[in-house]
Order: sequence, then C-alpha cells, then structure tokens
Amino acid sequence: MGIFALLSVIALQAPAAIQTFDPDAHSQTITQCDQLISHPDDPYRVAPGVGRKNADLPAAISACETAIAEDAGNPRLNYQLARAYGYSGMGQKALPYRKKSVEAGYPQSLFVVGFITLLGLNEQPQDTCEGGRLIRASAKAGRLAGQIAFPDYYLEGRFATCDFDVSKAELLTYLKAAQETATGDFYKSMLVRRLADDVEAHDGY
Repeated sequence: MGIFALLSVIALQAPAAIQTFDPDAHSQTITQCDQLISHPDDPYRVAPGVGRKNADLPAAISACETAIAEDAGNPRLNYQLARAYGYSGMGQKALPYRKKSVEAGYPQSLFVVGFITLLGLNEQPQDTCEGGRLIRASAKAGRLAGQIAFPDYYLEGRFATCDFDVSKAELLTYLKAAQETATGDFYKSMLVRRLADDVEAHDGY
C-alpha cells in the first residue's frame, strides 16, 4: 500500500484530531492593523500578508493598539500586535497579547508562540514541553506548519521528557491533513511524504 493510501486509512481509523477554528466568532472587519502586519502564512488573515522586511512597525503598533482598544478580545488582532512588538524588539510587551491569542485558540498564534517557546526566542520563556503542547494544538487546529513540525520534532526526540501520549495514528492524521493542504506544492508534498515514511518506520510509540 502506498503511503498516501496508508494515510487515508489511518485517518479513518484514528480519533478525529483536526478541529476547525471559527473566525466568525470574532470581527472579520479589515482594520489598518490587518493591512500593516498580517502574516502572509496566517490562514485566517483578512488582508494581504506583509513580510517582516516590508512592515512599517511603528505604524503597525499604533494601528493594532487602536484596533485592540476597540476589539480587545479579537485573537487575530492580539496576534498581530504581538507580532509587531516582537519584530520591534519588544518581546516583553508582546507577551500578554501572545497569551490572549493563544488562549483563544488562534491557530497561527498557537504555532508561532509554540515555536518561540520551544526555542526561547524573542523574550518568550523557553519551555520545551509547553512549546510542544502549543505546536501540537496548532496541528489539531489545522495549521499546516504545526501538522508538519509536530511530527518532525516528535521523531527528533525533542519531547522525550514530556508527558505526551502520542500515537502513530495521531501523527499520520496530521500528515494526511497536511498532504491535502499542500496539494500543488511540490516541496511541501515531498516533505510530508518523507515524514509519513519516517512516522511509519518509527517504533517508539
């Protein structure tokens, strides 16, 4: 059986792992904050993404502070203000906005904050297991980066000391979802296929 066929079988056998974030639970009105600092890879952005090198960070901070004053609970806006602060070298100021966005289950924030927590970047306290938990949560929430990164980091043994009950079926479910999202992207599809082979061959579950 080919690996993609195997992924399909595993996805049917495994408990439903992928959840759907409901962006309509929060305002989808495009703000200046969105226009100035949306992340290009954020699947729930409402405006074209802006790369770091092209971002007007002082303007983005001002716009996002204004947007959040009017819509304090919006996880997209909180993530974007945290992004602007982080890129500006103000990681400490970003912390409460990262936290609020993560607590709301915003997929982009779950992955990014998980990644910088895993590595201890940008004044985010380093915590391997918490970083892994957040990256895993982003995978469950449908974020492609998390669906690729969590299996990869797990196979590397990064979470060996963490109390994670991870199964082969879970990892292959993430990779099946990633395969569907990455359709048409040669390099991502190749990476997913190789990771699925590695997951299938791994014995440490």
